[in-house]
Amino acid sequence: MSGEFTETPQHPIGSGFGHGSTAMEVVEGLDLTGKTAIVTGGYSGLGLETVRALASAGATVTVPARRLEHAQKVLAEAGLADAVEADALDLADQASVRAFAARYLDRHDTLDILINNAAIMASPEHRVGPGWEAQFATNHLGHYTLVNLLWPALLASGNARVVSLSSTGHKLSPLRFDDINFTSGYDKWRAYGQAKTANSLFAVELDRLGRDSGVRAFAVHPGGIMTELQRHLPKEEMVAAGWMDADGNLREGFKTPEQGAATSVWAATSPALAGMGGVYCEDCDIAEPTDKESPLARYRGVDGHAIDRADARKLWELSAELTGVNAFG
Repeated sequence: MSGEFTETPQHPIGSGFGHGSTAMEVVEGLDLTGKTAIVTGGYSGLGLETVRALASAGATVTVPARRLEHAQKVLAEAGLADAVEADALDLADQASVRAFAARYLDRHDTLDILINNAAIMASPEHRVGPGWEAQFATNHLGHYTLVNLLWPALLASGNARVVSLSSTGHKLSPLRFDDINFTSGYDKWRAYGQAKTANSLFAVELDRLGRDSGVRAFAVHPGGIMTELQRHLPKEEMVAAGWMDADGNLREGFKTPEQGAATSVWAATSPALAGMGGVYCEDCDIAEPTDKESPLARYRGVDGHAIDRADARKLWELSAELTGVNAFG
C-alpha cells in the first residue's frame, strides 16, 4: 500500500500564516468538537497556549504532567479546568510512561492529536533509567514509548496526527550513534542538539510507518521563545548567546508563547496538510532545507541530518532496543 503515497516535499506550501501568527489565529474557524488530544508539558509556556487553542476549538485535551498538582492549579487559573484533564507522567521514567498510557487507553478509545511538547534543555549532566543521558531519554525516548503504547488509540482515530517538537537546536548535533548517551565528554548543548535531531527523525520514521493506517507525523520548530525551558541557563549565558541584552530585553525575532504555539497547532490541525507528513515545519509552514550560505543558516531551515530517512530508521530500531517497546515490531 505504501506505493499509493508520495513523499511530502520539504518545501513551503504557502499556508497563509507566518512568523507572527498565533495559535488562536491558526484554529480560527476550525471545529475540533469530538476530537481528542494529548499535549505533553501542556501546563506552561507554549504548551499551555497549545492547549488553550485546541480546547477553544472544541477538542478534549489531556495534559500529562510531571508536577500534577501544579499543572492542575495552572490549568484552573487559566480557566481550562473544565475542558482539560491532567494526569501524572514523568517522561524520564519509562514505568511512568507505561502507567499513563495504560490509564489513557482505559478511558479513551481514540486519540486524534498527540503533541510531544515537553522537553528539557541544556541541563547539567544527569542520567536516568539504566544510565541514559537525561535529555535524550526525556525528550526522545519518553515520547517514543508514549507514542508506541498509545498506537491503538491513534490507529482507532483513522486520521490522527503526531507532532514532535524539535528546534533549531537540531543544528548543534546529529545523532551520535557511537555514543548516544555521552558516556564521555558530556556537552549540554550537543546533548540537547542530539535530542532535538532525534525528535525530528522520530517524526520522519513514524510518518513512514503510520501513514498507511492514517497516522501522519510532523516535526516542528516553534521559534525562539522565553519559557521555563531556559531554567537551566544563567542570564549571562543568554546574553553571551545574543538572546537578550544586559537589561534582559529579548533580541528581535523572539516569539511570544502564543506565537510559539502556532506551528504545533497548525501541524496538528491544518486541512492544508491533509495527505502530507514526515516533514519539518517552522513559522506555520513546511520549512526549506537549510541554505548553508545564508547568514541565517543557524536559525532557519532544516539540516539534512535531521530528516535523513536512513538515520530515522536506525534511530527507531535503537529506541525499540533500548525501551523494549515497538508497536510495529
